[in-house]
Amino acid sequence: MFAVVRTGGKQYRVAAGDKIAVEKLAGAAGDTITLGDVLLAGDGDTLADAAKVVVSAEVIAQAKSEKVTVFKKRRRHNYRRKAGHRQQMTLLRIVSVGDSKAEKKPASSAAEKAAPDAKQARSANKEAAPKVEAAPNVEATSHDAERVEPAKGVEVKKETKAKKAAPVKDAAPAKPADSEAPAKKPAAKKAPKADAAKK
Repeated sequence: MFAVVRTGGKQYRVAAGDKIAVEKLAGAAGDTITLGDVLLAGDGDTLADAAKVVVSAEVIAQAKSEKVTVFKKRRRHNYRRKAGHRQQMTLLRIVSVGDSKAEKKPASSAAEKAAPDAKQARSANKEAAPKVEAAPNVEATSHDAERVEPAKGVEVKKETKAKKAAPVKDAAPAKPADSEAPAKKPAAKKAPKADAAKK
């Protein structure tokens, strides 16, 4: 089932499982919110009563969109102003539209179809492996939320990790002066100046 919802002065066509970026909404990551302004709803070719359809979504993260450069100039008046702006936005995952729930898509590949025994062996290994639960890390969850793939039509720059500095190479060992370097000639003595000789 799909629905067309209005939030932040814009309209979005959504279905269960979709991810969208909307104007900033109140709520922290993990909160569930309801998008109440449903304009249209339907399933395939048939339309449903939009007043009865409820769209619920989960907040993935509060983020900022791409930077916009604001440049003002008045020619021949020596007036230039440059500023940047990043609009606040909220990343949402649509949990349900009406009565439908987000369904997980089964991962099927040609290799799994060809070898069902391998798939069963993998599932048996997963069951046999002990499950270790780690304490939730607040910092890790906030960074994980940023790594979630962005909504449709939103371009997000990927963060690049800082490259490690190249290791410092050791200095070349000192070479003995006798073997390779030619011996320096002693400095020649300067002759006394002619003015000094006349006096």
